[in-house]
Amino acid sequence: MKKTIIFILFMVLISGCAEKVKRYGSVIGVKKDMLAKYKDLHANAWPAVNKQIKKSNIRNYSIYLTQFPDGNYYLFSYFEYVGDDFDADMAKMAEDPMTRKWWEETDPCQIPLSNRPKGEFWKNMEEVYHLEKE
Repeated sequence: MKKTIIFILFMVLISGCAEKVKRYGSVIGVKKDMLAKYKDLHANAWPAVNKQIKKSNIRNYSIYLTQFPDGNYYLFSYFEYVGDDFDADMAKMAEDPMTRKWWEETDPCQIPLSNRPKGEFWKNMEEVYHLEKE
């Protein structure tokens, strides 16, 4: 009986420790004449902004740059969200004064896609495949 109770408590503890991960991919255009500024900003990202991103339950955040055959440049963003309330965490991030200043620097570099849903700056993408690590 004692072993059963210990086992049940152990399983409850383990299940409470497992992170729920939601993956996000987004895309946006970037202005050719702002590429150097955008890359420099991210090569020297502000510590307060990075701290807020982590506080907002975002992990494994990456931004990639590519040029399409039409000559336009695009940014692809990937991150994992490990919190319980994405909308609330994003609202807190949007209220952060340093993050707002950061966006004042980065937003003019970007070109939102015309077919993005209302309220989105970066256009969210649908995940169609994911291979879990073993």
